[in-house]
Amino acid sequence: MKQPLAYIHPEAKIAPNVVIEPFVTIDKNVVIEEGTRIGSNVTILEGARIGKNCNIFPGAVISAIPQDLKFAGEESVAIIGDNTTIRECVTVNRGTASRGKTVVGKNCLLMAYVHIAHDAIVKDNVIIGNATQIAGEVIIDDFAILSGACAVHQFVHIGSHVMIQGGTLLGKDVPPFVKVRNTTAFSGINSIGLRRRNFTNDQITGIQNIYRVLYQSGLNNSDAIDKIEAELPASRERDEIILFIKNSQRGIIRGYSSVAD
Repeated sequence: MKQPLAYIHPEAKIAPNVVIEPFVTIDKNVVIEEGTRIGSNVTILEGARIGKNCNIFPGAVISAIPQDLKFAGEESVAIIGDNTTIRECVTVNRGTASRGKTVVGKNCLLMAYVHIAHDAIVKDNVIIGNATQIAGEVIIDDFAILSGACAVHQFVHIGSHVMIQGGTLLGKDVPPFVKVRNTTAFSGINSIGLRRRNFTNDQITGIQNIYRVLYQSGLNNSDAIDKIEAELPASRERDEIILFIKNSQRGIIRGYSSVAD
């Protein structure tokens, strides 16, 4: 259903059952798949690729050009995955020559006033709280939760299944499965979130043991990783944590408190 008060460029590709409310603007080179609802006063600009059954609330702006002085008008896209909800006044900029795309995955929730900058990659089942600001080329892995009013520096990598407290200013990478206080420090593992996602007690204990070595042994990160690999049993979680830390470009957050909850 397309309102006569909406502007839709004739080259936009929109599935027949997409709901478009009044005063929406949809530019050329836009694709919107079936079952999606576009609220009033939403602006969807060139390069947007919006999946199935998304719900975009009033005032959002999708695929505006990057706020990056290196951007030279190159072709790029902003991709929104299936079943994602984008609340009021969210902004998602499209990519630059760096990656060519900004991505928000499937089953995500971006609450009001969230900003996703150029070339950021937000993977599946991520929740981002009100007014959180994600800078360029940030990566956020599956099932991460960022509470309201966080600010994430460019190039930061946030691991899977993390919980970040509101108001946190992040300039370092956050390894998987942990909690972060607004002191920008490790404060235990995200055991409540892991149990909600059906991690077993043995898996949770294994993750706790890994972070005890990493943050409480007094070893530097390289020596701690060697100790973890040598002494702790192999598991999917152990390997994910080790790989994350080895690949970290900015270094990981510092330790703060006991792993025990």
